Amino acid sequence: MGWVLLRALRRRWAAYKYRFVPWLALNLRRQGRTLRYVPESSQDKIISDEDVFETLLKTFKALFLNDFSRQADILALLPEVKCQYLELLTWEQKWSKVTSCNHGSQQVFSPEEVLLNTLGFTVGRDQSSLVSAGTGVFVTKGFVPKGTVVSMYPGTVYRKHEPIFFQSLGNPFIFRCIDGILIDGNDKGLSRSVYRSCRRRDQLGPFQMSDESWLTAAPQNPLAVGQYVNNCSHEKAANVCYQEFDVPEHFPIELKQYLPNIVYNHDIESHLRCVVLVTLRDIKQGEELFSNYYTVVR
Repeated sequence: MGWVLLRALRRRWAAYKYRFVPWLALNLRRQGRTLRYVPESSQDKIISDEDVFETLLKTFKALFLNDFSRQADILALLPEVKCQYLELLTWEQKWSKVTSCNHGSQQVFSPEEVLLNTLGFTVGRDQSSLVSAGTGVFVTKGFVPKGTVVSMYPGTVYRKHEPIFFQSLGNPFIFRCIDGILIDGNDKGLSRSVYRSCRRRDQLGPFQMSDESWLTAAPQNPLAVGQYVNNCSHEKAANVCYQEFDVPEHFPIELKQYLPNIVYNHDIESHLRCVVLVTLRDIKQGEELFSNYYTVVR
């Protein structure tokens, strides 16, 4: 009986040890894990926050327009915003008629098609090219230039003092930010339940403050697959890097429904932390994304 318990504890430790700071400090070199050093947290930026903001805004607006017919409850409370989107929609429909001879009603695309039409690429989950790595993330269509936001890391955001122990057990999807904030990107089990509970808590009438579709096989924000990006290896160099981004207060409320993150405790005033993945080089169709897991601030 004691031997069975010991084996169970060893299995738990094997899954948990990569987030146990003393173990990391002693074993990073031994494990061949890659590190990225930055002089200070403020310099941990591949692109500017403004560029991240503009990319998310452009993508989310395109998703909103594509789903315009189902936004009536939101737009009824935002008449000025409704007028702005109607102008955009009218312009897009005119352009569509010129380029595709489509004279009918609004054409609705899949989220992946919207991403391709907006940013020039799509990403998706599939079996990783690394042996025993499980699921990975690939550029499925198009071309991604260097310095582009290619994915987002979804999940519940925990501050340093907030309880995450039980969610972390056997959980390989917890991302640690430079300032100690944690993002739980697990789409199963307790983590899934916590995220859904927080989302229902924060809903304001018809306004959804976050997106829970990343918990499914068909996310309405197709960028929200970053938790499945695998660590680089000696054979597969990193082609993307994590970058932290705090969502500004002026982020349009109607577009928050596409944000794949939510705070565990909303009683504390702070910006919502998001993590995006930014390309370190040009990436072609069919290539898998690989990251540096650990960023160390000197």
